[in-house]
Amino acid sequence: MPGPYVVPVASDEKIPPRVDVVVIGGGIVGASTALELAERGHSVALCEKGGIACEQSSRNWGWVRLSRRDIRELPLMLEAQKIWSGLSQRIGRETGYRQTGIVFTAPSESVQAQNARYRDELQHYQVPSNLLSAADVKAKYPELDLPLQGALLTPSDGRAEPQLAGPAIALAARDRGANILVECAVRGLELSAGRVSGVVTEHGPIACDSVVLAGGAWSNFFARRYGIDIPQLNVTASVLRTNPLEGGPEEAMWCEDFALRKRLDGGYTIASGHENVVDIVPRSFKYMFRYLPALRSDWKSLNFRISGQFFKDMLDAKQRPLDEASAFEYTRVLDPVPSKKLSDGALKALAKHWPVFRQATIAQRWGGLIDVTPDAIPVIDAAAKVPGLFIATGFSGHGFGIGPAAGRLMADLVTGKPPVVDPKAFRLSRFSDGTRIVLSPEHA
Repeated sequence: MPGPYVVPVASDEKIPPRVDVVVIGGGIVGASTALELAERGHSVALCEKGGIACEQSSRNWGWVRLSRRDIRELPLMLEAQKIWSGLSQRIGRETGYRQTGIVFTAPSESVQAQNARYRDELQHYQVPSNLLSAADVKAKYPELDLPLQGALLTPSDGRAEPQLAGPAIALAARDRGANILVECAVRGLELSAGRVSGVVTEHGPIACDSVVLAGGAWSNFFARRYGIDIPQLNVTASVLRTNPLEGGPEEAMWCEDFALRKRLDGGYTIASGHENVVDIVPRSFKYMFRYLPALRSDWKSLNFRISGQFFKDMLDAKQRPLDEASAFEYTRVLDPVPSKKLSDGALKALAKHWPVFRQATIAQRWGGLIDVTPDAIPVIDAAAKVPGLFIATGFSGHGFGIGPAAGRLMADLVTGKPPVVDPKAFRLSRFSDGTRIVLSPEHA
């Protein structure tokens, strides 16, 4: 697998006959949910078809941010920031979290006006965020030769290491009694009188009272077997990392042509600031009208293509008997081929405008599939059609930073505890109850 190296997590040798909750999906959201539930004394089985955090949870930029975030996510992200600040100490393992700040540059006056609105929104939550002029940016980064109208700097934003964090959280859940089952795909649910009573895994059944579906890009396929429609399409992001490099910024930074984040090893994670690849698949036509607001907003950033993924999606969506191998077993890890054009183009643009990066050498490239909802915020909800089933998916590229708090909110919903934040914005029914689909405030 040419994707990034992820700290390996070995599987428990045996699957438990019964637990309180089965969590499907070993990304950062699933692992965080398992940790929260285990800390509250509930028995948990975390089932991952491949390796812990081996899909998008280890392939993202590693940003932990409040700035320029959808206002509907802000309360949950504030909780996530609190969790991140003490997470390494809490679990006794390195997550790579550092509070170094994130800078969003503004190539135009309109983008700087957006930055100002985001700053004002953060002020409502007493979060310091600074609007920098073009002169301020030049003074702070004298070697950055890029025409700008200014930038937004939020000092409390930070970064963490995706290849460390997910496994560290899963291992901490194991420390607290959770069962961690790797290469253990869940093929489907067992129902009694219409309610969840267990799951069927490739290694046998597990009885349970509740199931959390945190399957990322796979959630749509799993849920449709039970008449649950999760509008969800995938976007392929391309990333590269460099070898260690001296003289670059500590802060993560977004510019239109590149985004960067310093790594614990001294190298940088680099990607295009705005371009991704979208494969046209059967679901593209099913959900086309729901995604129109997103298409109107980001049309120039999306590189649509027709590929073999169209037919693979058709096969993956096929429902198989639960006593036969599932699509989840045939594809243990989603490992898309990255766009060399986009990732190398980002480094080339960065080196053009920031001389120190002309010395950067590429250590690795990888691709990752981001599961995106029509309004680009997640679904964190109970499934009304199947009592006992809960859904946490569709994090739309924001899941790494918000993941620990999403796990806490999901644990609240499963256990009936008052939710840490109001989950109304994340209800699945918003896609079917006539609610107008809007993106973040500047698009509303």
